[in-house]
Amino acid sequence: MELLNYAFMQRALLAAVLVGVTAPAIGTYLVQRRQAVMGDGIGHVAMTGVALGFLLNTSPVWMATLVAVVGAVGMELIRSRGKTSGDIALAMLFYGGLAGGVMIINLAPGGSTANLTSYLFGSITTVSAEDVTAVVILAAFVIAVTLGLRRQLFAICQDEEFARVTGLPVRFLNLLIAVTAAVTVTVAMRIVGLLLVSAMMVIPVAAAQRVTRGFTATLTTAMVIGVLVSLSGTVATYYIDAPSGGTIVLLAIGVFMVMTGVSAPLARRRARAARAAEQTCTRDDVKV
Repeated sequence: MELLNYAFMQRALLAAVLVGVTAPAIGTYLVQRRQAVMGDGIGHVAMTGVALGFLLNTSPVWMATLVAVVGAVGMELIRSRGKTSGDIALAMLFYGGLAGGVMIINLAPGGSTANLTSYLFGSITTVSAEDVTAVVILAAFVIAVTLGLRRQLFAICQDEEFARVTGLPVRFLNLLIAVTAAVTVTVAMRIVGLLLVSAMMVIPVAAAQRVTRGFTATLTTAMVIGVLVSLSGTVATYYIDAPSGGTIVLLAIGVFMVMTGVSAPLARRRARAARAAEQTCTRDDVKV
């Protein structure tokens, strides 16, 4: 393929695969916990980190990771201690992160809000070799946590009290989910953008839930959908010269609509099979 001859496309496609795997992986747990918009809050506060990277002349990706982790941990601590509602904590992250990013970027030498555009909406042409290195390291952490600790994380997402009774370190695992979500945001921001990263955490999971039953099946299917739409959107961006984040998210929405259409007849088929099995059992009981 012609696009593979370009180094920037090679980097973009690699980053797209990692985004497609990591965002739905942590998103499955967030959806289970009814914290689907958590990625939005972290994405907004990460913008302050990006602006600090420009101001301090350091890597915006690593600085965004640091700031996003601090913000996510703070939000989780506020939620767990009950000092204020999760909604208020998210609102503070939303507006504080946006305001901080806008103010700080204007303090950077030669900085303006235009410097934030590629981080807000994603851009395949601006993914550097340094960015890819950071994304690979961060993605490895996300995959290790979401897959290696899937049973423990699933337990606390289902019922924190039961998980606590069984001896699981609930507070630590809750903080780990928050940190992993923050890391995922910075993994995805170069391809999808900070304003759209939450969509990649939620939409593939929602699409997978339409046709799967069981946590493992949903997690696996969501990751497959994430990789497919990320790669397809990145390739499409090369040919149509469109923002990569918007293209990927629209493709994900399209997959969700297809899955929704497929799920209705699938549910009816399952219901008929269940009724047939129930009738067979009833006849067997009568014969006995």
